[in-house]
Amino acid sequence: MIKLRPGVSPSCQIRVKNVIRFELKIKPGENVTFTFTCSTPEKHFIMEIQKNIDCVSGPCPFGDVHLYPPGLPRLNRTFIWDVKASTKAGLELKFSTPWLRQIEPGETCPDFVSYNINSCIDMATVNIGTFCRNGSVSRVKLLGGVVMSLHLPWDSPLTTSGFNIANRASIKRLCIIESILKGESSITLMSPNYPLGFPEDELMTWQFVVPSNMRASVFFHNYSLSNCERKEERVEYYIPGSLSNPEVFKLSDSQPANIAGSFNLSLQGCDQDAQNPGILRLLFQVVVQHPQIDENVTHLVDLSKEWNMTVTIHLEGWPKHVPLMSEPICLICKDPRTCDRVLTLVSGAVYKISFLCKDLSRLRITAEKGISCVDLRWCQRKIYSLSVPKAITQLPIQLHKFIWKLLAPDLINVEITSPSLKLQQHVPEQRCNTSYSYSIASATPETELNVGVFCPGGSIEKIQMRNNITISLKTFSKGFLSESNYQDLKMSFVPHIKDECIFTVSPDPKAKVYLQTPNWPYGLPPYVSISWYILVPSKQVARLGFSKDRMGIACETGRAYVNIKEETLGAEETVCREDELLPEPRNMYHNFWVNVSNCKPVDKTQLTLQFWVTFADKQIDLGVILAVVAGAGVLAAIGLTVCCVKKKKKKNQNPMVGVYNPNVNTQVPGKQGLFTKGRKNNESHVYAVIDDAMVYGHLLKESNGSVAPEVDVYRPFDGPIGSLPPSPPPLSFRKDIKHSSNAEEPPALTDTDHDTYTFAHQKSGQSEDNGDTNEKNNGDMSMSLLENKEQDGLVE
Repeated sequence: MIKLRPGVSPSCQIRVKNVIRFELKIKPGENVTFTFTCSTPEKHFIMEIQKNIDCVSGPCPFGDVHLYPPGLPRLNRTFIWDVKASTKAGLELKFSTPWLRQIEPGETCPDFVSYNINSCIDMATVNIGTFCRNGSVSRVKLLGGVVMSLHLPWDSPLTTSGFNIANRASIKRLCIIESILKGESSITLMSPNYPLGFPEDELMTWQFVVPSNMRASVFFHNYSLSNCERKEERVEYYIPGSLSNPEVFKLSDSQPANIAGSFNLSLQGCDQDAQNPGILRLLFQVVVQHPQIDENVTHLVDLSKEWNMTVTIHLEGWPKHVPLMSEPICLICKDPRTCDRVLTLVSGAVYKISFLCKDLSRLRITAEKGISCVDLRWCQRKIYSLSVPKAITQLPIQLHKFIWKLLAPDLINVEITSPSLKLQQHVPEQRCNTSYSYSIASATPETELNVGVFCPGGSIEKIQMRNNITISLKTFSKGFLSESNYQDLKMSFVPHIKDECIFTVSPDPKAKVYLQTPNWPYGLPPYVSISWYILVPSKQVARLGFSKDRMGIACETGRAYVNIKEETLGAEETVCREDELLPEPRNMYHNFWVNVSNCKPVDKTQLTLQFWVTFADKQIDLGVILAVVAGAGVLAAIGLTVCCVKKKKKKNQNPMVGVYNPNVNTQVPGKQGLFTKGRKNNESHVYAVIDDAMVYGHLLKESNGSVAPEVDVYRPFDGPIGSLPPSPPPLSFRKDIKHSSNAEEPPALTDTDHDTYTFAHQKSGQSEDNGDTNEKNNGDMSMSLLENKEQDGLVE
């Protein structure tokens, strides 16, 4: 039959005896002459040649199948052989070299020559598969009849069918597909009707002929199961020499690997649920390779003392990159027959693994460990080491990534420390060049924060973060195996902190340190606060500067701030808003804080800040040194004077007396309301014991009759009384001291400050008459005791 190609316009026709046609059917025994009205009929027409063979009512013409009739026009053509046979007999299609290769539905062959095999049982037709040339499938045995199709392009030089038909005894199953594998190779096969369902309660077998010195492994890449009412869907392996033939596996199991020589694989269906049958289908791969030199070398992986950890060995690029089936296979085996491209080990067990892989450099290890804290009272005292276990580093496989997932409930935070190596933040101006790095991220119910990428050998001693944390160690070279011995990253659970993240930085005094906000370059999440605590050595001064002059954002809600403050008494705090210029580079003489707090930015503006810190030795001013020396001399002179005064005191033995000074201002500014009672109602103006040596004037007379000078004595105060206690007078011995600009302020008065007095010391040879003169001068006897003693010392 010749007919138009689907989807082609009828611009070319068939001419038979001056009759124009678009389709021509030639029956057996007919002789027809025809031509085409165009010069390229292969673009418009296709041809089907079908031959029916009845093996039920008569003998079958077994043997080679020919492409008949010869001399056909050069059109795309399909040869179809429909063979009728009894289900009690079997038919065998035997293909000549280079044999066949099964392809998935929709896939095309490189030379556009393809075979399609269908099995016919009673009235049902099952598609065994579509095949290209150049493969390993050498024979297909079928139960009952078969419909065999060969598709050839119009320019194909093929003149033979490439197969023959033979009669065989009943095979008692749907079909048997034989595949001959020579040397290292990989083939893909599918169940009949794929991707549709395998027939209900059917059985089929694949026979693999493998040289005895080769090793075969089976991998299931795609499968689905039907809903069974009776029996169970399964695969069975018959392996020569096995003590447990047949070996039965579920489709979900890891399939046998490292099989020596030939073997059979059978797929068994079940009785399906009539209401919801489901689909049984299977696509799998068989890989044949030479035995590996180290296939008998086992590696001990002891995870018995580990907790909540998994170790996965896989090909490089997994899981995003799925290796092509044609790529050389690399297998990881946890026993001689259980091998796979990916192997996962769990904590609490000991494994003996081996590798079937020519190039181990293609393999990688990814591990994950979980650490959690439920009760801070129990886990606060514990320090966890975040280092890669020796069981992993001793394997001949490069570690790709080790992930720690730190789970902390509310009000419990995580603290990460690197006591000796410290951490360096990876920034454009300060890139990590080590063999590994740490990627740190925190996740809260509202916000995910990528803290940054860090590597050893920096200045960050400690990082405190809120809520759940993920730390990913990623390696970049084989140098990690030697550097892994010096890992010192540790973590612990600590009480709640107010900021999302706090860094403690102890920079190298000889280096310039760059620090930047987390989530770089995408910006801090809204309303997140980050702090840095920078330690400054006592003999050095730090210089702090920002890499840009503004924050670069506009706030929709709230305000963004940068706060800088030294950790010293009386230090001023520098605060900048998002609409203000950032501070110019400045010197910091003490440990200091840098805090960045975000608002909710408008549009797509994001808060990203970077700052730097350098150090220099403190410069000691010569004038300061001289001032210090002079101050020390003055203090020494005062000390000598006091000693002299004490000597004089012992010699005179004249008692000191208290003198109340009425001229002192008793009002303290800004101290209103400190006392709940007025002075009329309390005794804050009543003077208690002054000193053992302070007595009333009538007792000042010497026992030998000499008269001591008259002095002021305590008398009750009968005048009006205010609501505040009297403030202390200025200390007279401070009036000539020069304060340095860095001098600390004296402590403020507290609510318990008492009334104070000045003291006078009577002089030898003074008469009581001097008291009258003093009273005329407003009773001013308030010369300080120290000043009196200084004068006495001068007299001496």
